[in-house]
Amino acid sequence: MFLPIESLYAEILRHPELFERLQRTHRITITGPTTLSALLNSLSMGFRTLAVQKRSSEVWKVLAEVKTEFVKYSEQLATVHKHINSASTTLETLQTTRTKVMERKLRGVETLDLDNKTPLLLIDE
Repeated sequence: MFLPIESLYAEILRHPELFERLQRTHRITITGPTTLSALLNSLSMGFRTLAVQKRSSEVWKVLAEVKTEFVKYSEQLATVHKHINSASTTLETLQTTRTKVMERKLRGVETLDLDNKTPLLLIDE
């Protein structure tokens, strides 16, 4: 309850039992011109704190979900890493071992003498 005159507010404060009874029984908070802004700031901070507490529980829930997803992400990443390493090893084997085997086999193949004037194909005319 706002009391617009400071002396009226001071008179209520002179009787602490009246002030406390109004707050306890009727849930009325008395305020005067000098204390109104402090009371409003206090209420505003209380509502902000309540909103932050509400949002913090939501944030904790999201963090728990992200933690679960991160574990799954880590497992998938390890699997992909394993496959990439396997493919790299296979590619390296192909590049080194298989290439050397083919080169060795091709060394035995005779090369054609292109300087020789012998026709490669005999065409009947």
